[in-house]
Amino acid sequence: MRQDLVDNVYWLGHASFLLKVGNKNIYIDPYSIPEGLPKADIILITHSHFDHLSPQDIEKVERKGTVVVLPQEAREKFTHTNAVYVMPGQDITLGEFLIRAIPAYNLEKSFHPKEKGWVGYIVETPIGSVYHAGDTDLIPEMEGIKVDVALLPVGGTYTMDWAQAVEAAKKMDVGVAIPMHWGKIVGSSRDAELFAKNFEKALIKKAGYEKE
Repeated sequence: MRQDLVDNVYWLGHASFLLKVGNKNIYIDPYSIPEGLPKADIILITHSHFDHLSPQDIEKVERKGTVVVLPQEAREKFTHTNAVYVMPGQDITLGEFLIRAIPAYNLEKSFHPKEKGWVGYIVETPIGSVYHAGDTDLIPEMEGIKVDVALLPVGGTYTMDWAQAVEAAKKMDVGVAIPMHWGKIVGSSRDAELFAKNFEKALIKKAGYEKE
């Protein structure tokens, strides 16, 4: 486990994260976040649902030069001077970061159809790799993913539940898995606790950012 990486992954509630790498700040799906957080170099958006693509929350952390990465379908709902639109399976390089767009979809639910082209992301950084699964079920594309940190939804209803997330984590090679998509809208601390109880490499993060 890359402890230096894990220590710099901040869960901001729901599916929102801040990843700090040196002096660079990467946000993923900022939603209902507080004011005063560090400004973003990169913002990654997994899909266009309101609790993942939130223009008002993007405004809280963007600055001149912030790059916002979104799936192609989100082009209809969000335009930005520095927007980069991606498709599942696409890799892009932004400075020192390699960002891989991974498919994210439901298998037997209609909330996140595969044809939308929504994504999760693997972010390869100089200090390790982070996989944010997005809103997804346990899908074949997860098989064999190898990352230092995996951020997996556990709340059920719209995504995997905690038991399916455990199964997903076991199909991957991960240093640590952090449960997400609980505590707001759907899912509870119980879901996170059950995930952690049943996957030995799990870590429950307390929501918030500890300022340096």
